[in-house]
Amino acid sequence: MLASLPSALVLCFSLMLALTNTAFFTLIIVMAALCKLLPIAPLQRQSTRVAHAAMAGWLGGNSLLLNLCNRIDWQIQDHSRLNPQGWHLIISNHLSWTDIVVLGHLFRGRLPVPKFFLKYELLFVPFIGLACWGLDMPFMRRYSPAKLLKQPQLRGKDIDTTRAACAKFRHTPTTIINFVEGTRFTPEKGASHNAGYQHLLPPKAAGLAMALHAMEGQFDKLLNVTLHYPDNPDKPFRDLLCGRMGRIQVLIEELPMDQVPQGNYQADKQFKRAFQQWLNDLWARKDAQLARWQAQPSPSARASSASCVSE
Repeated sequence: MLASLPSALVLCFSLMLALTNTAFFTLIIVMAALCKLLPIAPLQRQSTRVAHAAMAGWLGGNSLLLNLCNRIDWQIQDHSRLNPQGWHLIISNHLSWTDIVVLGHLFRGRLPVPKFFLKYELLFVPFIGLACWGLDMPFMRRYSPAKLLKQPQLRGKDIDTTRAACAKFRHTPTTIINFVEGTRFTPEKGASHNAGYQHLLPPKAAGLAMALHAMEGQFDKLLNVTLHYPDNPDKPFRDLLCGRMGRIQVLIEELPMDQVPQGNYQADKQFKRAFQQWLNDLWARKDAQLARWQAQPSPSARASSASCVSE
């Protein structure tokens, strides 16, 4: 356990481990992806298996980083039953790059390797962008209202990206992770949206609805994950690398697929309204859960209170 060392030393070791882990497995994934460009079906299938194995190795390296460099107090409520050979869709709130590491750690070996819906800008991040491209992860572009007014042909591009990506996922057991807020939550962003949530941004329904529609009932389960870093609210990823990560609170809920609205989000306006309302209600419950967690006293506060009582 390295968390007892000075933060600067832990940071140096964490960065070295994270970069080595990412560079090594990215190289394998990219080489496998290049082999998939050859029109030889058996080679393409084998290349996909190699890329997925490398992704699993990368997740393992991240788990090592979590456990070796931090003393994490995991507080997990898990109400799911998972199938490592099935198709799963995970939706989660989004706070930090730490979310990717945590979700990978929680579901590693329990589900097929995850595919993330990513912002287009991440394509150009060294190592990470290439690996995600090699794993056929969809990169989503976000256009401002002003740009859409000037170029209306850009409307629906994210939906087309979702449909094309999901077509590739139909033939191999897959876990798709969608941060439906579209970006990381900050109090400033939350205040600017004024959407009625205290701890969340408003969810974007189109990509999620299109993923469900494109897979045509192939998902076995929809998992609703809520993440919270009560001891590291400002810079959780920095604190993780420095060995200062404290509590990680997680709620995993399994939503029966027969209770999840499914339909044509683009063509059916009635379904579109119903799906948006369903997702908004789900987000309101998630916001309430985060509020309950935030209302809990910290361990230091509880210890101080107990000390005062004993005195």
